[in-house]
Amino acid sequence: MRATRFFISTTKEAPSEAELVSHKLMLRAGLIKRLGSGLYTWMPLGLRVLRRVEAIVREEMNRAGAIELLMPAVQPAELWEESGRWAVFGPQMLKIKDRHQRDFCFGPTHEEVITDVARREIRSYRQLPVNFYQIQTKFRDEIRPRFGVMRAREFLMKDAYSFHADRDSLVATYQTMYDAYTRVFTRLGLTFRAVAADTGAIGGSGSHEFHVLADSGEDLIAYCPDSGYAANVELAEALAPATPRATPGEAMREVDTPKQTTCEEVAALLGIPLANTVKLIAVMAGEKMIVALLRGDHMLNEVKLAKLEGMADFRLANEAEIRAAFDCPPGFLGPVGLDRGRIQVIADRSVATMSDFVCGANKPKLHLAGVNFGRDLQEPDVVADIRNVVAGDPSPDGKGSLALCRGIEVGHVFQLGNKYSQAMNATYLDEAGQARTMEMGCYGIGVSRIVAAAVEQHHDEKGIIWPTTMAPFLLVIVAIGYGKSEEVRNVADTLYAELSAAGIDVLLDDRDERPGVMFADAELIGLPHRITVGERGLKDGVIEYQPRHSADGKAAKAQAVALAEAKEFLTGLLKH
Repeated sequence: MRATRFFISTTKEAPSEAELVSHKLMLRAGLIKRLGSGLYTWMPLGLRVLRRVEAIVREEMNRAGAIELLMPAVQPAELWEESGRWAVFGPQMLKIKDRHQRDFCFGPTHEEVITDVARREIRSYRQLPVNFYQIQTKFRDEIRPRFGVMRAREFLMKDAYSFHADRDSLVATYQTMYDAYTRVFTRLGLTFRAVAADTGAIGGSGSHEFHVLADSGEDLIAYCPDSGYAANVELAEALAPATPRATPGEAMREVDTPKQTTCEEVAALLGIPLANTVKLIAVMAGEKMIVALLRGDHMLNEVKLAKLEGMADFRLANEAEIRAAFDCPPGFLGPVGLDRGRIQVIADRSVATMSDFVCGANKPKLHLAGVNFGRDLQEPDVVADIRNVVAGDPSPDGKGSLALCRGIEVGHVFQLGNKYSQAMNATYLDEAGQARTMEMGCYGIGVSRIVAAAVEQHHDEKGIIWPTTMAPFLLVIVAIGYGKSEEVRNVADTLYAELSAAGIDVLLDDRDERPGVMFADAELIGLPHRITVGERGLKDGVIEYQPRHSADGKAAKAQAVALAEAKEFLTGLLKH
C-alpha cells in the first residue's frame, strides 16, 4: 500500500478527555475517531489491526471445531422474557421498539438467540456436541463510557456457544476452548494470565477470565508465583487464619476519637496497627439490616457477600437507615450492644479470630478498645469469607503466598450448564428416546478490546509498538525525497514490489513530507520494521534498516544494509 493512496491522519496531541495511554495513542495514530459517547469509527489503519485480530480468533475457533454463523444484532424481547433476563439484565440493555410498538433490544449478548436456534434445530443426541460462534457487533449502554474502545458502548466481540448431551461433554469442550484462547493470545504476542472468575450476570457453574497484564487494568488478579493458581479477586478465597483466637488480655474501654471516623485515623491516633481495628459496614437485605465486620485493613468483597444465603440483592444502607438503627452517625459504628434480634452480624473469617480489637462505640466521637467476642458481645451469627485477598495471604491451593497484579479482561469462558436451555426448553432425545435438557457452554473474546489492551501493554514514549501479528503493516519503506529523486523512487518502488510479491505487507511512505514527520508517524503508528531509502545512503550503495523495538527492550539500533542484499535480508528477517 502506498501512503499517498491510503489514509493516514496522525496528530501530535490527543483530546483532553483521553485518559488511558491506549485511548490517547489510538486517537493520535488515527486508528479510531470518536463519533459520540462510547461510539468510535475504526479508521483504515485501525481496521487493519482489528481484522488481523479477528483473523487469528477465527482461525483458532475453526481449529477448535467451532462452526461460524451470524445472528441478528437486534433481538425480540420475547426471547429475553423466556430466560427471565428482560427485566433483570439492567440499564446496560438498549431497548427499542419497532413501528408496531413491539419490544426489541440491541443485543448485548446472544445466549437467548443461540438457544432458540438450538431448540429448533437439534433433535437427537447424535447431533451433539456442537459449538457455534460468531464475530459480531454488540451494544451495552455503559453508564460512563470511557477509555476509548476499552469500554465503549458498541464493540466487536467473538461469542461462541456449545451444546452438549451431558456434563462430561461440556467439560471437554470447555477445556478445548480454554486451550484455543491460550493459543489466540499467545499468537497475538500478548502477556496474559487465565484466572478463575465469578460467573456474574451470565450465570453457570464455573468460568475463567483471560487478562492481558497491564498496570492500567481495571481488574485485580490474585495469583501464586509458586503454583498455577490464579483468580480474580472477586473469587479468590481468603483462608481463615491458621492461629486460633487469643485469650482476652485487655478490659473493654471507651477512647475519645473526636474527629477520627475511619479505621486508619483511629489506628494512627491510638498508635496501633490498622489490623487491630474492626470496621462495620451496614447493608440492607430486603427490609432487614445486616452488618458486615471486617478488619480495618481489609476491603469488603461484595460478590462474596452476595453469595451468602439471603444476601443476593443486598445494598448498602443509607445514612437515614443507619441513624434509625444505631442512633449514631456513620464513622463511629460498632458491633457491641446491637439488638441481635433485629440486626444480623456477619463477620469475616479474620475478624472471628481477633481479640482485644478496636471498633466504633455507637456513640459520637467515641470508639471502644479491648473488645472481645464472647465476653463483650455475642459471637457472630455467620462467619464467612467476605473480603478481598491481599498480597501475602496464603494461596488457597496451599502452595505458597498470593501476589497481586492488574489485568484487562479480554476473554471469558463459562460452563453455563442448563440455565438457559432449561428456561427456554431446549431439549434433545437421548438413546432411549427420552427428552433431556441440553448442557451449554459460553465463550467470549473482546476483539476490539484486545486492540486497546495490546497498546496498553506495548508502547513507549514515541507511540505504539505492535506485536508483528497485529501490526497494520509489517514494514514501512520511508522514501526520503520520493518525488524529487528518480534514484530514490526507483529503489523504493523496486523494493516495494519485490517485498509485496514475497507476501510481506508493506507500506511505502511516498508522501511529500519531511523525514522527521515520516519517522515520527512510523513510530507513532507502531510499525514493527522500517527501511529508509535516501540519496545519502544510496551514494554508498546502502539503505538503512531499523526495528521499532529490540527484543531485549533497549533502544533499537539502525543498521546499514547493502542495497544488493536488501531483498534477501528483509525477506529472511520478515518471513520468520
